[in-house]
Amino acid sequence: MLLRGILSAAALAVAAAASAGAALERPAGSAARSAGDTLALAPMSLGNRAAAATLRTRREDRPLDREPGPGAPIPSFRYDLRVGPGDTLAGLLTGAGVSNADTQGAIRALSGHFNPKRLRQGQRIAVIFQPPAPGTPDARSPSLGRFLGIVVEPDYDIAIRVEKGPRGGFSATKAEKALNRDMARAEGVIESSLYVAGRKAGIPNRVLAELIRAYSWDVDFQRDIRSGDRFEVLYERVFDAAGKQVFSGPIAFAALTLSGKRHAIYLHATAGGTRDYFDAKGRSARKALMRTPIDGARLSSGFGRRRHPILGYTKLHRGVDFAAPRGTPIYAAGNGIIVRAGRNGAYGKYVRIRHNARYATAYAHMSGFARGTRKGKRVTQGQVIGYVGTTGRSTGPHLHYEILAGGVRTNPMKLRMPSGKKLKGAELARFQETRAGTEEKYAALKPIEVADAGK
Repeated sequence: MLLRGILSAAALAVAAAASAGAALERPAGSAARSAGDTLALAPMSLGNRAAAATLRTRREDRPLDREPGPGAPIPSFRYDLRVGPGDTLAGLLTGAGVSNADTQGAIRALSGHFNPKRLRQGQRIAVIFQPPAPGTPDARSPSLGRFLGIVVEPDYDIAIRVEKGPRGGFSATKAEKALNRDMARAEGVIESSLYVAGRKAGIPNRVLAELIRAYSWDVDFQRDIRSGDRFEVLYERVFDAAGKQVFSGPIAFAALTLSGKRHAIYLHATAGGTRDYFDAKGRSARKALMRTPIDGARLSSGFGRRRHPILGYTKLHRGVDFAAPRGTPIYAAGNGIIVRAGRNGAYGKYVRIRHNARYATAYAHMSGFARGTRKGKRVTQGQVIGYVGTTGRSTGPHLHYEILAGGVRTNPMKLRMPSGKKLKGAELARFQETRAGTEEKYAALKPIEVADAGK
């Protein structure tokens, strides 16, 4: 009786509303989307009378003054299912009272545009029903009426609508949402960390993560940041037709002023279609690590298990060896800071360079170090840091080279290196036009208010 009354009320509500807006959700404390009548469900199983008895109404507008007239059409209404851990689309729909046949038909139609297995936890699926007319025998059913279809939004700018036809078949259409875009400027002073200062300035997490990635090849965010350093960011904001911000990014321009030196980067799309960040001179912000930081050498021993030439037993070789004459220069594989330079047991004379929070490189068996090679010294890619030797546990002159990714020694020959591209000629000229236009946009904007930062 309770459910029948609720469903009748829902039908009357959607009939009186210009846009039907009943919403059912998993009980997670989330607010309903519409400003009209809403239904909250716990648990989500509309075909279950015991579960249906737990339904409750929350009316945010005035009660209806009258019922719809005889023969008035009953509009459809929608409610949201939220994807939880381990949920499947089929399980969500059947749990909501959709028949197995309709569930499979809707999923088949959807699969032509989107793989249902790619649903993300927390994602919402809108389910469309047409409620039974009040006073009819169907109104006594515990179901919400005739299943009409679903709406899936794989991303902020795409919506896929699956509809049931009059003869029972399903069709799916994919459309881009009507969106509005603008640019937002944010800036501030760093007191403790870039993340804290960025959030204080209203920069969304997504944009902050992109900012940190873009600078990760040049900046050690744990040691290079000082109190009083500054940041500047220009990024895109995306709004739906109702004016709600639904996405942030990408970054069009950013600058970090560290210890008085300003490091600016600009987003640029090359003629080949690649988008990347470049500094003011057209050099890629994503610096590469050199696979072979030595000239004129041959690979004498690869990464992996091998019979050790001195110890005599099979042992995992956690780097690669380059045989070269004694005294051959060894280069820093990338920009970074020397964290160790000196004797290191079986490695002999050894240097380790930290390039960013994730990557470090190590060089062993050197005959000696280049002038200025010491702990704490900043080096640039290609700078000579030492010379080939045979110190430590070694059978002949060679460089033992290691790349550490997240603290784990990784095969330099198989590691996918970041780009170290430098723009030239016509491409550089195009980039400079992009740079000038971006700087004009940045200068024309005022910093965003924290309350307007969005997601």
